[in-house]
Amino acid sequence: MILVLLGTQNNSFHRLLEEIQKNIDNGNIKDEVIVQKGYTKFESKDMKMYTQLPVNELNELINKADLIITHGGVGSIITAIEKNKKVIAVPRLKKYKEHVNDHQIDIIKSFDDLGYIIGIDNVEKLESALKIVPDFIPKEYIKNTGNILNIVSEFIDNN
Repeated sequence: MILVLLGTQNNSFHRLLEEIQKNIDNGNIKDEVIVQKGYTKFESKDMKMYTQLPVNELNELINKADLIITHGGVGSIITAIEKNKKVIAVPRLKKYKEHVNDHQIDIIKSFDDLGYIIGIDNVEKLESALKIVPDFIPKEYIKNTGNILNIVSEFIDNN
């Protein structure tokens, strides 16, 4: 099962769901797809869509998921990697009015560089990311609040 997490902020990420639908239609995704879509207005006959799930139900789905596809929100990424899940992360981009700036690009790059996730910089790269998922072994995440604070601080200092 693939779980898609689009966060809880008041921003749409229609492009990512369109790309997932394209990969379902062309046969690259054959698994069940469950989406917590937040404020994204998107309908699909192929995906189970939820605006927001209760925390306990979301945690159950995260535990069951074989793959998590998420936006570049720190909370979504950390929640997934704490459970040693395979993650593809895609940034929301300012030019599409998906966020106020492009900070998610840097967040995703940081986690990708550390070996925790498969980070891509645009939705068009989803198909190629899906192809490397079977062989991807995420680095084990050891909860270390200080380390995450360093990542966030470094990001802030460099921007």
